[in-house]
Amino acid sequence: MATDLFITFFLLAPFNPAAPALSETEALRNDKVTVTRSTTKPGGTKTMSGQYSSVTVYFSSGSLEIIPAAGKPRRVTVKRGDVVFQTAEARVVRNIGSSDVAFARIDFLGSGNPEMWGNAGLSPNYTMPLENQYTQAYDIRIPAGMREPQHSYKDRVVVCLSGAELSHLLPDGRDEPSTLKTGEIAWRRGGTHIGRNPGKTDLWVIAVEPK
Repeated sequence: MATDLFITFFLLAPFNPAAPALSETEALRNDKVTVTRSTTKPGGTKTMSGQYSSVTVYFSSGSLEIIPAAGKPRRVTVKRGDVVFQTAEARVVRNIGSSDVAFARIDFLGSGNPEMWGNAGLSPNYTMPLENQYTQAYDIRIPAGMREPQHSYKDRVVVCLSGAELSHLLPDGRDEPSTLKTGEIAWRRGGTHIGRNPGKTDLWVIAVEPK
């Protein structure tokens, strides 16, 4: 009941035509995740129903106020590339900074899996900011002109923070193009490969694997 009243309050609050806009689009959807891309301008708000647990990946830095349905509001500073997990909970996110804040929110549609996957199979240069029963998220960086060792991965969402010309060298010898653009959000099936960056720009990707 408290959650319903909380959401209703923000949905029915008087509309201020001078208030900064929120832009939001659905980036992808399948049986495991729904991914939404959002940008809030200074003073803008985003009401989240909290139906699913989720991970937010930030494209830009900024200052936010998180107003939960229960509990006290809190202010946070986020940085480009931050990966933040949120349990299923209704909340409002308000941009209290002086610049736009852009982010991708990945909602997990399943109930998760308590098994911890850890670094098994992943490339040793990856860092892992998050793992819990819903997801494993890791940071991928391949400098221009470099390649990764062969490694395996599971079905995943990739959120590209810095795009690059890429190819995947597969175990059977095939070389498949896999270029990503800055800001792109894509779904990639699990597999085994060697990631190559033959281009002139460094790659930076956050990979989010649902459990």
